[in-house]
Amino acid sequence: MDPITTDRLILRPFREGDAPDLFAYLRHPRASCFLSLKLDDLDAAAAEVETRSRSDEHIAVCLRSTGRVIGDVFQVPEPPDTHTVGWNFNADFAGAGYAAEAARALFDHLFTVKQARRLYAYVEETNVASQRLCERLGMRKEGLFVEFISFKTDGDGHPVFENTMQYAILRKEWRA
Repeated sequence: MDPITTDRLILRPFREGDAPDLFAYLRHPRASCFLSLKLDDLDAAAAEVETRSRSDEHIAVCLRSTGRVIGDVFQVPEPPDTHTVGWNFNADFAGAGYAAEAARALFDHLFTVKQARRLYAYVEETNVASQRLCERLGMRKEGLFVEFISFKTDGDGHPVFENTMQYAILRKEWRA
């Protein structure tokens, strides 16, 4: 993937040297859906960066001013023309509009370059910030999956199931 530049950000593939920044937000994932990505140390972060560098699935989001990785956006194609999308950002950069700026750039890329027809995202019912971002991006809430998935267990080892919402947008809606 070629880098995508916005007013304040560069979206690019992960590369060597990104491990400390990735570790900064994956040592304590904020959303339950990212618990499986939790990193225990810098060596694990370096291995994850190596894995991510071989694919366009996870895209590093960097500040143009410093080059620092502050999060990532991701997309997984589902042939023939649908992509699941999402984002994960360092909490230290929350509230500045970076996630929205990065997601808009990703959506533009997927709709124009990749010719996606439909994008969708799953968001936990408790993740209000991501729900708001989906809505700001023009995505519509398509449904609520009750006790859809479990990312963690309770004290007795039983799965804790979470309600999950699905948001989506079509290319024709994005253009409008």
